[in-house]
Amino acid sequence: MKFMTALAASALAFSVALIPAGADAQQQVQPRKLRFQTSYPAGTPTYENLQYWASLVNSMSGGRLQIEAMPAGALVPAFEVVDAINKKVLDGGQSAAAYSVGKNSAATLFGPAPGGPFGMDSLDYIGWIYNGGGLELYQDFYKDQIQRNVVAFPMTYAGNQPLGWFKTPVKDWADLKGRKCRETGMTAEVFAPSGMTTVNIPGGEIVPSGERGVIDCAEFAGPFEDKAMGFQTVWKNYYLPSMHEPSTILELIVNGDVWKSLSPDLQQIMKTATMAATFESIVLANKRNAEALKELQTTDGVKVYRTPDDIMVNVLKAWDNVAKDQSEKNPYFKKVYDSQRAYAEKVVPVRMRVQVPYGFAAKHYWPEAIGAATDGAVSTSSN
Repeated sequence: MKFMTALAASALAFSVALIPAGADAQQQVQPRKLRFQTSYPAGTPTYENLQYWASLVNSMSGGRLQIEAMPAGALVPAFEVVDAINKKVLDGGQSAAAYSVGKNSAATLFGPAPGGPFGMDSLDYIGWIYNGGGLELYQDFYKDQIQRNVVAFPMTYAGNQPLGWFKTPVKDWADLKGRKCRETGMTAEVFAPSGMTTVNIPGGEIVPSGERGVIDCAEFAGPFEDKAMGFQTVWKNYYLPSMHEPSTILELIVNGDVWKSLSPDLQQIMKTATMAATFESIVLANKRNAEALKELQTTDGVKVYRTPDDIMVNVLKAWDNVAKDQSEKNPYFKKVYDSQRAYAEKVVPVRMRVQVPYGFAAKHYWPEAIGAATDGAVSTSSN
């Protein structure tokens, strides 16, 4: 992309200017090589985004910082990335904060959180991180709350998660009862009131578990990423969107000692590259999801449905109860949740007032497709 190319070129020019002149000085500049691993499988857009980030860092640093980006399982299992970084088995990695919810329930508030939370979308969440005090809470969560020597930044847009893939159609909230579904972190507690049986497994194990009958439904990321992982080979009923993870941003994590050992300009390059990589993932996701959704229906025989409003409303109600309970039990959960509430109270209602709803013009230009998506099966026809 032109914007990203220009950004990389500017940073490259800056970093090169910092390198001492002369042959002897050039020989003293040895590339720093770091190993990073993601929690997500090879071939997925999420892992590709880590690779993209690594390529940006390599080029923006003029080759002074070289990142080896590895897929899930290359060195450690998917759910053990944070601990491996803490122990310096890895220098850094890409994961989801919610995977640490077993250590502290506040983890889910750093992504992905049900309901946004408070109606925030991904841009609002990033705004809270950088302009609402979220980044300080984020670092404190890892350093002091769960005692992990890591530094974290939001990176990689995973989109509005679908409700999921099912063997048989879903009518309403009550119809989730008895279904055995893959759900992770706090999401499992959100769906518990419906009677759903939840199973927490890494992304790379979802399709094999479905094939073996360990689970009969699952959710992950979105049309393009789900298709890349082969969900359509196991299930043929696909429901989207959902409110259980509506504004998912993942994370980049660096070992604390490794981070401190880097020069300020290299730290800034890594941080700036997370923002560029996140923007890249957002703009790629829209087109990829559109193409994948059409192919799922026309080639793979998948029936795509709009999630019943009854389910989305009950997800929000269930989350409100879970969050209330956690706020009473966990002071740090309450501290972060209150911070997000204060930011959302400022931003969300005003955005609703100053911005034209996304669907306003869309309904004018694509009424047939929008109508089909609202009534049931999602249309892929063009006007």
